[in-house]
Amino acid sequence: MKIRTRFAPSPTGRMHVGNLRTALYAYLIAKHDGGDFILRIEDTDQERLVEGAVDIIYRTLAKTGLVHDEGPDKDGGVGPYVQSERQKKGIYLEYAKQLIDSGKAYYCFCDKERLANLKTQIVEGKEITVYDKHCLSLSKEEVEEKLRAGVPYVIRQNNPAEGTTTFHDEIYGDITVDNAELDDMILIKSDGYPTYNFANVVDDHLMGITHVVRGNEYLSSSPKYNRLYDAFGWQVPVYVHCPLITDEEHHKLSKRCGHSSYEDLIEQGFLTEAVINFVALLGWSPTDSNEEIFSLEELAKIFDYHHMSKSPAVFDYTKLKWMNGEYMKAMDDEKFYEMAVPYIRQAVTKDMDLHKLAAMVKTRIEILPDIPELLDFLQELPEYDTAMYTHKKMKTTPESSLEVLKELLPVLEQQEDYSNDALYQLLTDFVAKKGCKNGYVLWPVRTAVSGKQMTPAGATEIMELLGKEESISRIKKGIELLENAQ
Repeated sequence: MKIRTRFAPSPTGRMHVGNLRTALYAYLIAKHDGGDFILRIEDTDQERLVEGAVDIIYRTLAKTGLVHDEGPDKDGGVGPYVQSERQKKGIYLEYAKQLIDSGKAYYCFCDKERLANLKTQIVEGKEITVYDKHCLSLSKEEVEEKLRAGVPYVIRQNNPAEGTTTFHDEIYGDITVDNAELDDMILIKSDGYPTYNFANVVDDHLMGITHVVRGNEYLSSSPKYNRLYDAFGWQVPVYVHCPLITDEEHHKLSKRCGHSSYEDLIEQGFLTEAVINFVALLGWSPTDSNEEIFSLEELAKIFDYHHMSKSPAVFDYTKLKWMNGEYMKAMDDEKFYEMAVPYIRQAVTKDMDLHKLAAMVKTRIEILPDIPELLDFLQELPEYDTAMYTHKKMKTTPESSLEVLKELLPVLEQQEDYSNDALYQLLTDFVAKKGCKNGYVLWPVRTAVSGKQMTPAGATEIMELLGKEESISRIKKGIELLENAQ
């Protein structure tokens, strides 16, 4: 049997990290065994639709490499692949009427007022309203009369009120629920559109979906889905429910955290490859390796959904940044340069060798927006405290630094070649004559020309970039600050 999975998002805005993971896992399950990955647009909830959201879905899947084999733009013979188009063809109403004919569903004409007065009950700590099957008792003649009169209706699933229903999930095992908790869920709404709960069952069957991948918030609905499969006499697919994704405070990942969607993360300077790699590990890990860096192709080879976790997965922002940094380091230099230039230009507008600046920061950043803060000193010397000249390991103090800078100033003023190599040779010769260690000289110089404790390059590399005039100016400024501090 060929594996067929689907990703069935609702076009309601940016793609949430949880949805991206669902798409990724569905893709990996299919590709691991040479199966098909199908895209279906679930737009049954017309009120929640956001203009342009379908384009976001296509764009996100294309950028992440999750290429679908079938979808609205790739007909594989089981379309349409958009639920509103399937609704227009009358697919859902046809199957709902089949259930009515077999007694597994019924018309419900209850108005809002009556529904509002139904009793509530507590299920799993939540207060829910369970429909009382009022309209199930209507005779065939009464139903037909109301339909002729144009009384608004919904079609409800007829679930048994007694006994239990058991279903199997590949991650969570066998789950049994009391039928009394199932409720007679609505299959067709009063506007003629199917509910998600009904449409996804019909569509999954008609599209030959073998493995259904979704978030574990759908676990509680799965018994109702199973009863629909049984009512039609259809084979139940393999269920793979993914664990919840939480923030670092163990709350459900929400829009408020600022990094809940794929596009949020891209705007924050993360690389697509790193995001995909990170998301893959939110609830799954390889069994025979401690490796954490994988390409999409590698993931497809090693992904085994049986090793998914039941426990909530924590969105560890620090880990994502680390992983992104690893991808930055491994990136082709020219590609990195192209991505880095806009961020370099935020900090440095002077005429400088941008390729050198890019090479400087490449191994020192985790996300692209880290770049401006690393390089801003090149544009303008920041104000700094002379306490920075103290370095225990280098055995430097403000006093020793002042002495070194004053001795070195005329040597630097005479130097014409301000290339890194020439400057480094000059400073090492100076160190040798002075009979001290490199750091004793290089630390004060670097501090004077950068005004920063941490820099992406050494003293001579910085001076090469700044040029002779600016380097001398900053050395003199350092001398002045140190003299004034005494």
